[in-house]
Amino acid sequence: MGKIGDGLDQAAQHVLTRKPPQSTKARIRFLLGKHQGRTRTVAALLGVSQRTVERYLKGDRKTPPRPVNAKIDAEVRRLWQPRVRRRAEQRAAATGGVIVETRARFGFSSSAGSTDDPRMRRITQPLPPTHAQELFAAHHAGAPERDLERIVAAGLHQSYFQESGTRADDLDAVELTDVDYMEFDIRG
Repeated sequence: MGKIGDGLDQAAQHVLTRKPPQSTKARIRFLLGKHQGRTRTVAALLGVSQRTVERYLKGDRKTPPRPVNAKIDAEVRRLWQPRVRRRAEQRAAATGGVIVETRARFGFSSSAGSTDDPRMRRITQPLPPTHAQELFAAHHAGAPERDLERIVAAGLHQSYFQESGTRADDLDAVELTDVDYMEFDIRG
C-alpha cells in the first residue's frame, strides 16, 4: 500500500467503536474467521508456516517476532469493523467531512499554455464530497496509488486552487507528485 492508502486506513482507525483483539491467539482466531478457517491462507498472508499459525492458535507460541506481529496487527486493523468504517466514510464524504493534509509537489497547467514549475506545498483542505466518495470507492476497489493521487489532486484542484470556482478559472489541471506524507481526517 502507498502513502494515500495507508493514510486512509489510519484515518479509519479513529472511527471504530470497539478495540480490536489484543492477544496473539485472539487476533489469529479473528483472522481465521475472516478467511473461512484456512490456516494456509492466513500463513501465506503473514509469511509464516501453517504450523506456526496453528501454534499461535493453540497458544503454544504467544509472542511472534516483530515483523510478523506487525503484519498480524496491520491485517487485523484492516479487517476490523468494516461496516462501521464504511458508514463513517459515507457520512463524511456526503457532508464534506474528509480533510486531507499533505506535503507534496504540485504542478499546474492552464489553457493559456503556461505551466508553473512543480514545487513542494503543505496543504490542509477538505475534499469536495464527490471526490471524497470517488477516493473511498477507488481505495476499496484496490486502485493503484497513482489513481488515488489523481483523485486527490482533482479534489484539491477544485477546493484549494480554484476555491470552488471563485478564482483561477483558466487552471486546467493540477498534478500531484512526490508525496512526502498524506494524512486524512474523517469527520461525519
